[in-house]
Amino acid sequence: MPKPVIDGAILKCSQGLAPGPLRVLAARGAGSERHPVATVMEFQPVVNIAGFSMCQSPANPQVAAATAAAGGVLTPQPCVPVVVAPWQPGSQAVRLGGLPVLTETSTCQCSWAGLIEVSHPGSVAVTEGG
Repeated sequence: MPKPVIDGAILKCSQGLAPGPLRVLAARGAGSERHPVATVMEFQPVVNIAGFSMCQSPANPQVAAATAAAGGVLTPQPCVPVVVAPWQPGSQAVRLGGLPVLTETSTCQCSWAGLIEVSHPGSVAVTEGG
């Protein structure tokens, strides 16, 4: 069974230049106050997904404009993810508040063509029903 993801887990984006943390707001009753467990709904940019330093995707309008201004030389710009859909897939076995728990195998898509993945879930194990 894939490991669950908790607050402070490390995320990576295929178009970002550095990893970034996942932030899980108030716990929904599982984990601890210090390390709340994430669900598939922890996908809000800036709130849950802080960003990945610089974005290098030409699909990002800021990167495209900076690259054009630099004569076609790829010019990364500050990363502000645009994620509009929940993580997929969530846990098939474990739910929290009726929502699937986010696992280390879950991914989500940034509108600027980046695939966001869990690099380190921050947790070690979960048991069904737990």
